[in-house]
Amino acid sequence: MSKAKQIFAYGSGRIVPQFLNYARKLTGKDKPKMCFLPTATADNEDYIKRWYEACEGLEIEPHVLRVWINSIEHQKSWEELLLPMDAIIVGGGNTLNMMAIWQAQGIDVILKKAYENGTVMLGGSAGSLCWFNEGTTDSRPKELSIVKCLGFLDYSHCPHYHSEASRIPLYHENIKTGKLGEGYASDDRSGVHFVDGKFEKAVSLDENNNSYFVSLKDGQVHEELLASELLM
Repeated sequence: MSKAKQIFAYGSGRIVPQFLNYARKLTGKDKPKMCFLPTATADNEDYIKRWYEACEGLEIEPHVLRVWINSIEHQKSWEELLLPMDAIIVGGGNTLNMMAIWQAQGIDVILKKAYENGTVMLGGSAGSLCWFNEGTTDSRPKELSIVKCLGFLDYSHCPHYHSEASRIPLYHENIKTGKLGEGYASDDRSGVHFVDGKFEKAVSLDENNNSYFVSLKDGQVHEELLASELLM
């Protein structure tokens, strides 16, 4: 019997222990192997340090996939590193650059294989946007723009929804004009959980952060507040 395909996408790129613990439970493992991909920040060492710090006290076996490597010091393939993982978490940063690197290295193909094998996928900001068809990004100069992503989830996405003033009107306008399809938006401390490509539930760290389904009805943008399970 095949495993369910699960994605947990949340608004902020910060590594939040409560979100890690939520993903840990999704794996069904007592101490799952969880791999952090800091590609969007060019394998920033401070970010990697915060990853390990966030895992302290949690029943997680932490790993990191670095892409700024050379063949001599890196003797395992991307498949050998990623496919044994129970969960894969993608960090925040520059979504556009991350996608380009993954595609050049073939990591996008391996992520798809891991997802279809039942590895739990998660992340925030660039790490949430990457799982959707497309969404708004700050990866280019001057202004927010649209980026094409992995397409594991057949929706658009907007992270940092209420956290950055320009996000909401632009997301609405892009949906109204057809530049983006309907999709899910999350505030920084909220996230959405999908099972087999379908929305399962919203979760949040507090009552002030939420997730939303944004769609077009009769030519008008409709924003549906999603009831959230509070994570303690």
